[in-house]
Amino acid sequence: MPGEVIDRPNPQPLASHIPDSVLELSVRLEKVALSDADLRGLEEFRRASNYIAAAMIFLSDNALMERDLKFEDIKPRLLGHWGTCPGLTLVYAHLNYLTRKNDLDLIYVVGPGHGAPAILASLWLEGSLEKFYPQYSQTKQGLHNLITGFSTPHGFPSHINAETPGSIHEGGELGYALAVAFGAVMDKPDLIVACIVGDGEAESGPTATAWHAAKYIDPAESGAVIPIVHINGFKISERTIYGCMDDKEVVSLFTGYGYQCRFVEDLDDIDRDLATSIQWALNEIRKIQKAARSGKPIMKPRWPVLIMRTPKGWSGPKKVDGEFVEGSFHAHQVPLMAAKSSANQLADLQKWLLSYGPAQLFTSAGAPTDSIKSIIPAEGHKKLGQRVETYKNHEPLNVPDWQIYGVEKGSEESCMQAIGKLIDQALVDNPKSLRLFSPDELVSNKLDAVFNHTGRDFQWDEFSNARGGRVIEILSEHTCQGFLQGYTLTGRTGIFPSYESFLGIIHTMMVQYSKFNKMARETTWRTDISSINYIETSTWTRQEHNGFSHQNPSFIGAVLNLKPDAARVYFPPDANTFLSTIAHCLRSKNYVNLMVGSKQPQPVFLSVEEADRHCQAGASVWKFASTDSGLDPDVVLVGIGSELTFEVVVAASILRRKCPNLRVRVVNVTDLMIIEAETLHPHSLSNAEFDALFTKDKPVHFNYHGYSNEIKGLLFGRPNLDRISISCYKEEGSTTTPFDMMLRNEVSRYHVMQQAIRGGARSNSKVALDMTDLLGEVRHQITKVQEYIMASGRDPEGTFDIPKFEGTVFEGGAGSKGKKGDSKEDGFFVN
Repeated sequence: MPGEVIDRPNPQPLASHIPDSVLELSVRLEKVALSDADLRGLEEFRRASNYIAAAMIFLSDNALMERDLKFEDIKPRLLGHWGTCPGLTLVYAHLNYLTRKNDLDLIYVVGPGHGAPAILASLWLEGSLEKFYPQYSQTKQGLHNLITGFSTPHGFPSHINAETPGSIHEGGELGYALAVAFGAVMDKPDLIVACIVGDGEAESGPTATAWHAAKYIDPAESGAVIPIVHINGFKISERTIYGCMDDKEVVSLFTGYGYQCRFVEDLDDIDRDLATSIQWALNEIRKIQKAARSGKPIMKPRWPVLIMRTPKGWSGPKKVDGEFVEGSFHAHQVPLMAAKSSANQLADLQKWLLSYGPAQLFTSAGAPTDSIKSIIPAEGHKKLGQRVETYKNHEPLNVPDWQIYGVEKGSEESCMQAIGKLIDQALVDNPKSLRLFSPDELVSNKLDAVFNHTGRDFQWDEFSNARGGRVIEILSEHTCQGFLQGYTLTGRTGIFPSYESFLGIIHTMMVQYSKFNKMARETTWRTDISSINYIETSTWTRQEHNGFSHQNPSFIGAVLNLKPDAARVYFPPDANTFLSTIAHCLRSKNYVNLMVGSKQPQPVFLSVEEADRHCQAGASVWKFASTDSGLDPDVVLVGIGSELTFEVVVAASILRRKCPNLRVRVVNVTDLMIIEAETLHPHSLSNAEFDALFTKDKPVHFNYHGYSNEIKGLLFGRPNLDRISISCYKEEGSTTTPFDMMLRNEVSRYHVMQQAIRGGARSNSKVALDMTDLLGEVRHQITKVQEYIMASGRDPEGTFDIPKFEGTVFEGGAGSKGKKGDSKEDGFFVN
């Protein structure tokens, strides 16, 4: 039938048209010799771990099956995923054995996050749960607590998260494990990360691109990843793509990616098969690393990848109520959902659990047997759940003094060019603990100063191979984010600059990461980590040449939705404030920092000293642009965002000439979080401070870079909000001119002037007297400028000249791009 789901055990891959000769590219090895003791230890570890994993899903009592099961022994809610667990425990046992045999520094990244029962069971067997959670000791009571508490409000959740020792990956949203694993090994030459990728996860776009991550690993300076593709054939209710690929197709795919494959699929001798394969992978890695570290790197080395085929739900029930379970999608979650009400299913559960022989796997005190312990590393810090890289390895940065890179007040400078010089020095000062991860946009974003002392790290390019570049550019935001997470969660610091409109691609990845970090902060044993740092540039205000598709500030809202103790959003208005901001962000810990700025030259409004004070406060009155330094205003004009602030300052300059009776206070907000209602964010201004900055009762107009609901949400709870108006991005754009973008979204100087005049007229009778004439003139100027832009295809000359303010450094338009008199204020009224 069309659309019918195939439901049969262990369906075979479909036939392939690829020639048999392709299979010569896969690796065939004689199996290594394992002692009887090692084989027994591996097999018993797997049995014990699978027993505990299955029991965790079902049992609320009788954890060691010391009597027959009763309905009351079954949990009221059966939560968890069984299908992937046997494969995860198989790999876990062998990673412990590999570590013990080779004295490795190794961590385990698990893509199938719902395989938590397998990982928690294995952590209990190796004693790592007890180290961090004494209630899960290796005793009968400790095992009872683990099994009966799983997926309950007082136990571990059904999902690997930051509460899981050894984890650096949430795994909830599939697709990111591989990129995280590669990020973790960067600049850690002795570290091996074994990353298991489920065949469902392997279908995701982020995973498909992350296979190229090996091309960004310099084996002279970094560790290596052992990818293990776990093919068990099914997702929740459908076949997987990889499950329908035969050996020739798989080999062709991974050969094209640049890997050499070995298959692990001998179910009758699985421990010898996997032990042989994983040792081979390690040996291949060491060959590649030895060549690179001896000064003779292999160009385009072929890294190992293991393709492991085991049945879905292996060792679980074969059939339930006449339907195949093992080897089908029915094993994906809970195979015996009616175990609490069906006598037949309760009996099946008892038979299943007893098939592992729990009485032979645990001592009378409830501890694992010596045979199981024999394959586990003896040293605690070598155990997978106790690697310090995963929870206690923060390396603080040596951040350069940003003031050295300060720019003269009154001049013009691109924020990105200014901070590029600071980042360049930071890379020099932190050669093994700071990296830049970016899509192919660094030069476009005018951050190319970072290349003054380093280069790109792309090992398949002969001109950057083996040169120690600190910048990774790959045109995949997902992979950049995965690298950033893996690098950060193992102790280092990363920076992710991107076009504003495309950071939204990794919105949910950032949220997943933030959830992981939230839970990490709530543990007692995970230490601080560096903040992750986004630089959002090429913003909608200067993406008029690329058109409407490149105009999207939505990532700001994504960060604002995070918990207050995680979210930080900054809008530095000029180069000096951006320098101060990025220096602060690089020193900070545990946050998601978003910095939004312009790559185009902008006026430098604040000196180094003023910028320092401004950033410490998060906002300030710009006295030079205000009437009488901002005293007793009729209206408060607030700029948030560099271009939006520029329009506010220009509006204030024009209003001085055109409406001298209007008293204006100009405020710039650089730390967006200060405006949130009192006590709701650590940076929130008190109501007294808020009133001092914005007045208690005068009209306030926000000219904001993002969406209006963001400002409304932050301000909610502040008193007297009916006096506030907001202009913002309104989803209006095209391929047009920069100033036309301001006009289309009603955030231009003219629209600011309209709000200022209307607001000032409420309390200033002189302004009210002239309001109709003034607003008419402004509307007339808007029409004239729009007509000029449509006719000429460019903005009026002098539009972006630095505004003039008598008695200040900006008197006479110092540093303006146009010639004196070019602004034509009596004509186009632009400045």
